Amino acid sequence: MFLLTVYAAIAVCSALLAWKVLRQRIRQANLRKIPGPPSGSFLKGNLPQVYSREQGWDFHAGLLEKFGTVVKIHGWVGDTLLYITDPRALHNITVKDQYIFEETSGFISNNMLNFGSGLLSTLGDHHRQQRKLLNPVFSINHMRYMIPIFQKVCGELRDQLVERVKGGPREVEIVHWMTATALELIGQAGLGYSFECVNDTSGNEFALAVKTLLPTQFPFMVYRMFLPWIVRFVPRPIRTLVARHGPVPRLRALAAIVDVMQRTSTEILAQKKMALMKGDEAVMLQVGEGRDIMSVLLKANMAAAEEDRLSEEELLGQMSTLLFAAMDTTSSALSRILYLLAEHQDVQDKLRDELMKAQEVAGGALDYDDLHNLPYLDAVCRETLRLFPPIPLLSRTTRADVVLPLGTPITGTDGSKITEIPIAENTDVIISILGVNRSVAIWGADALEWRPTRWLAPLPQSVVDAHVPGVYSNTMTFLGGGRACIGFKFSQLEIKVLLATLLPVLKFELSDTKIQWKLSSLLYPSVGNGVKPMMPVKMSLVSEEAG
Repeated sequence: MFLLTVYAAIAVCSALLAWKVLRQRIRQANLRKIPGPPSGSFLKGNLPQVYSREQGWDFHAGLLEKFGTVVKIHGWVGDTLLYITDPRALHNITVKDQYIFEETSGFISNNMLNFGSGLLSTLGDHHRQQRKLLNPVFSINHMRYMIPIFQKVCGELRDQLVERVKGGPREVEIVHWMTATALELIGQAGLGYSFECVNDTSGNEFALAVKTLLPTQFPFMVYRMFLPWIVRFVPRPIRTLVARHGPVPRLRALAAIVDVMQRTSTEILAQKKMALMKGDEAVMLQVGEGRDIMSVLLKANMAAAEEDRLSEEELLGQMSTLLFAAMDTTSSALSRILYLLAEHQDVQDKLRDELMKAQEVAGGALDYDDLHNLPYLDAVCRETLRLFPPIPLLSRTTRADVVLPLGTPITGTDGSKITEIPIAENTDVIISILGVNRSVAIWGADALEWRPTRWLAPLPQSVVDAHVPGVYSNTMTFLGGGRACIGFKFSQLEIKVLLATLLPVLKFELSDTKIQWKLSSLLYPSVGNGVKPMMPVKMSLVSEEAG
């Protein structure tokens, strides 16, 4: 019976796929003149190249160099996708026509299975309703309350690292510590909950689960388009059985990761609601003293009109989404910054000098305004997030026929000049965050160079004229429009507090271990050809270097 159900599901999915492919090939005929690479295979097109951990870097760079700002690439069985870095086109996709260019069904289904009904799993009015409740807790005024929590957690990290190198220089695996710190930061400031993962060196179950989620899931990206049909036609008990006990080891690992995330979110939410029921005194005794994002959200939800309230399922979804998004992306960004500072000792020394002088003037730890008035610290953060955005690409699909205007005309395969592209409903487009942020046409001949000083002078006119529609520093790092990263200010603050805490006392140098940065849903470092996120660096005390 089980096998019959599986075979029936496969047959239905195959029939639907065949119909979709035939229909789309007819509707996408007007995309034939768009330049692009040949298909890598009849079945999967260029998708294995787009989503390759190692070869993906060269493939993405080649698309920009050979074909320009709009590229046609091949998907499943001849389906056509558009790979886009044109800023005007991106403005239409993320801002002007954002409700036509929605998240793909595969993306939504995937996130619903991973996180529940949170911001990353909803569309349209449902998404706007959730965002409306969340916006106030990510305001600048609320961020100011987070500084003491950030300083406390980062201070615990500093003490742990100092303890490890007080006997002399030592190689330390830094991704573990950045992951633990990012989780503790979002735990305390976001959920009013301590995972105790900075002081507990044994490793936290939830931290390990989130850290390995994307590397485990990434090979399935090629098949994500089938996910909505699987969810629709395969009963949940069968999906769960296959995921947890089926013959695919990676799928079993993914199911275990999701189970840990969902169980943890359920436990934390129960504690938060119990404290609220007991009154303000119980809330004040919690980590964060009731000022954390989740406590504020729960209170706002209780006070909201009935039609605007989030359900229990949605609250759990927000928690899982917050934990994942804040931990993984911040950990990736912090690891990259420390790697670059270890590689560029002159930049590290200059940044350390700026931080120590500011702390001397402030008479101690830096507050919100102090941190945002340090030009070199800001420049290092902006340049790193420009050149190495934690999330390199995102996908959208058209919910209706639409015409996409281009800021820069492209030359068609027949030599014609193309200034706008008619796109049929259900056509997928890839937003290349990496490509826009590294565009030579926008950023100049040194676009691929990590040069923080570019932010200490007026930006080139080409950057201003590009009108990149992102919410952060003329880049697409945190996206733009109604689905821009809601917590990007939170992330920036975390990064700045951590650097201000570590650099005055610790020096970072490259180790002899070869590090490779893998192209995934999230950029991450690993040792050699390994898949697990890892990055050993050599650390020592600044006082020893001075002595």
